Amino acid sequence: MKEIRTRFAPSPTGYMHIGNLRTALYAYLVAKKNENGKFILRIEDTDQERLIEGATDIIYDTLKACGLKHDEGPDVGGPYGPYVQSERVKQGLYKEYAMKLVEMGKAHICFCHEEDIQAQKEVAEAKGESFIYRDPCKRLSKEEIERRVASGEPYVIRQNIDPNGETSFDDEVYGTITVDNATLDEMILLKSDGFPTYNFANVIDDHLMEITDVVRGNEYLSSTPKYNLLYEALGWPKPRYIHCPPVMKDEHHKLSKRNGDASFQDLVAKGYLPEAILNYIALLGWAPEEEREIYSLDELAQAFNVKRIGTSGAIFDIEKLKWMNGVYMREMDFDRYAELVDPYIKKAVKGPYDHKAIAHILKERVNILSEIEEMLDFFDELPDYDIELYRNKKMKTDPEIARNSLIEARSFLESIDSYDHDTIYTGLVDLAQKMGVKNGVLMYPIRVALSGKAFTPGGAIELSCILGKSETLRRIDIALKKLS
Repeated sequence: MKEIRTRFAPSPTGYMHIGNLRTALYAYLVAKKNENGKFILRIEDTDQERLIEGATDIIYDTLKACGLKHDEGPDVGGPYGPYVQSERVKQGLYKEYAMKLVEMGKAHICFCHEEDIQAQKEVAEAKGESFIYRDPCKRLSKEEIERRVASGEPYVIRQNIDPNGETSFDDEVYGTITVDNATLDEMILLKSDGFPTYNFANVIDDHLMEITDVVRGNEYLSSTPKYNLLYEALGWPKPRYIHCPPVMKDEHHKLSKRNGDASFQDLVAKGYLPEAILNYIALLGWAPEEEREIYSLDELAQAFNVKRIGTSGAIFDIEKLKWMNGVYMREMDFDRYAELVDPYIKKAVKGPYDHKAIAHILKERVNILSEIEEMLDFFDELPDYDIELYRNKKMKTDPEIARNSLIEARSFLESIDSYDHDTIYTGLVDLAQKMGVKNGVLMYPIRVALSGKAFTPGGAIELSCILGKSETLRRIDIALKKLS
């Protein structure tokens, strides 16, 4: 069976966008669905002006945090290196193939300035006309080209495209796509600084690294015919194409860091778990065969099928991610959970309270880590609150009923020697029965008195245990004073 080889080829130009991470995930899944599949990381840094210091480390850190372990790459090596394009430039790889295409008549040397071409394009667009650049330099004699090159005049190398005929390719998601060659502009392959364009470098590197399956965004659909013409010119086999629909902010706008939309790093900083983010973005544009939504990375690799990737954009729903993150938090082993939330508890609670006990009451109620601080802000200092908080139709309480409940509860809590969960629970349930009321009529006022809030991560009994007898009685006394 042929070894499946996929690649993730990001540019180190900033944080990891959600769309980029999904591309990495899908490329990983395509590879790992096959027993011998290889997932390769390649850093595409040909656009030197857009590089951001530290961005490569962000790529490494993100893949590691998500468990997307690459089999080959700049940091782990491999038989097809170097895996950084700027290092491959130094080897002369791209210029060698560009000149080979020139010799074959499939590319040509161009002396035109990009600024002039861009100006022509803008004029055409202003008139509502399509602009397909046809380079006049192709009409220069060989002697003239050699003379101008020898004189040091800057030049680029452009692809030659015969405007006659059509070019077709098959995509696993979008099917067969056919374009009229007359609509394809002759793209730059090698820039005047000796660096290849992304469009050229990815063709050369994908072939030399024996990439079998190319996973990328559907914005590259329009460029793929030009890539295929290069493959054909060089006599190379074409990879299998898997173009993915965009991740959308809404029905009309793509998710974009440029527009202030969250990156992977932003989401982690807000308290989302990497494994939950990864699970969620897997479902943005891909539909599993089973009626389920929670998958581990290994389960995704087994379930993934490129034929079930959709063609329309998938809208990023932060509320759905929040829900999924909550599922992951609640299913987490408690010791790992307690370790995860402890820094957030420490930030919110400075008093001498049991952090593991607080972690217990948080576990069933927290969806994202950033919620914790606000949830716990009443532990160190009881906030001021209005007695109307005691009015609750569901619990059948009002300030007067709450006052009676708190008087009875205080008397019981003060009387017990063993101040533990079971003793408090049994006693308060018995007390409610003696009072002839439902448990909530007694418990809800206690919870409000202890927290000053209508909603808390723990109930009356849990909060009372954590706060301790003395502080519980003190807060009930404050409540009774308010209610008087």
